[in-house]
Amino acid sequence: MSKFNEKNITSVRSRPRLALTLGDPAGIGPEVILKALRDPEVSKSCDVTVVGSRDLLVETYTKLQAENSQPLANPAELSILDVLLDKHIQDEIIIGTGNAASGAASFAYMETAIASTVAGQFDGIVTGPIAKSAWKAAGYNYPGQTELLAEKSGAKRVGMLFVARSPFGRLPEGASPHSGWTLRTLLATTHIPLSQVPKVLTPQLMTEKLDLLVECLEKDFGLQSARIVIAGLNPHSGEQGQLGHEEQDWLIPWIEQERKNRPNLQLQGPIPPDTMWVKPGQAWYGSIEPSKAADAYLALYHDQGLIPVKLMAFDRAVNTSIGLPFVRTSPDHGTAFDIAGKGIADATSMKAAIQLAAELVSQRLKIM
Repeated sequence: MSKFNEKNITSVRSRPRLALTLGDPAGIGPEVILKALRDPEVSKSCDVTVVGSRDLLVETYTKLQAENSQPLANPAELSILDVLLDKHIQDEIIIGTGNAASGAASFAYMETAIASTVAGQFDGIVTGPIAKSAWKAAGYNYPGQTELLAEKSGAKRVGMLFVARSPFGRLPEGASPHSGWTLRTLLATTHIPLSQVPKVLTPQLMTEKLDLLVECLEKDFGLQSARIVIAGLNPHSGEQGQLGHEEQDWLIPWIEQERKNRPNLQLQGPIPPDTMWVKPGQAWYGSIEPSKAADAYLALYHDQGLIPVKLMAFDRAVNTSIGLPFVRTSPDHGTAFDIAGKGIADATSMKAAIQLAAELVSQRLKIM
């Protein structure tokens, strides 16, 4: 497969073209997509093509229209790249139950979206939620969609950045109003057991992740001199070696060296993990000015970063893969098989994922 060429994105065309994968068809992906695309605010600045099975999308639409009064996008009015499935696969898809058939379907949607994007048909991909267990049942042993995206696009370095825009707009009465503070959290390590985190973390890995974060902040968010907060690993950041030695052994020296190497950045850390999230929480809920919080936060492991992100922004955080040659976003929730087909899934995060992808592509169009 040929590598994606960003020169395919020209400044002449200002509307981003996004591929939106259906995700696991047994989950809530089809429902939240139909709900998100019904909102004119979502697609007003981009052209969205749903990559999936037209018949399954129509089936979801028909069922939800008959049982619920919520507005949905009509598949007949959508741009759909129809991925034809073998009949036995389509027949074995059961709404609410992830299995080998639904895994094979969601994998086929992803492969089609990636190939089309690499070929220049789309500028970015928004991925519906998949079940890793269903991929494995179908014979695809990938830790997640990010690894597949990296392999198929030829990316050598990737990172998992979570982005969320605060919906809270005002300080207490009498203070100046503000809105739209953006939380950006990068994970240094992702889906590995906690016992492996100290072994996997190295100065080399941290430099790679910091490189990715800085490139993303400059390229996708237009931040040239960012303020980045880096977490400690141990309670109280090790308390000078009393509660863990990693900070003293290599993390503090690494941060000091990076400050010398990157004089245009403001690097703070290692900040004790239990206090690092105080200012972002205050900025998120509007009790301090956004300028008092950092532009981005670098967490060292999965739960250290995602517990606060989901506490603040569970229904609107967006998983953004950085380091790919094209934009990729995804809602920060799973397949929710337990509520699939019931018409009660919240599409807020899917809307945010589409809108963020459009913004990031548009930012790249400006600087090319």
